[in-house]
Amino acid sequence: MAAEQWPELVGRPADEAVALIRRTNPGIVQVPVVADGSAVTMDFREDRVRVFTDARGHVTRIPRVG
Repeated sequence: MAAEQWPELVGRPADEAVALIRRTNPGIVQVPVVADGSAVTMDFREDRVRVFTDARGHVTRIPRVG
């Protein structure tokens, strides 16, 4: 079964997070890096994982499918 969330990525650099998400769930098509606090749509997509980051580019929230 493919991963659906990655709690171990909180605090890691965004580029590492994106690479690991793509490697562990090949069904993910979109992995946008988003500044924490930015407005995002509320639609659920099984082929997307948003990676929220701080000003240093480190993951601030657990990345999840959706």
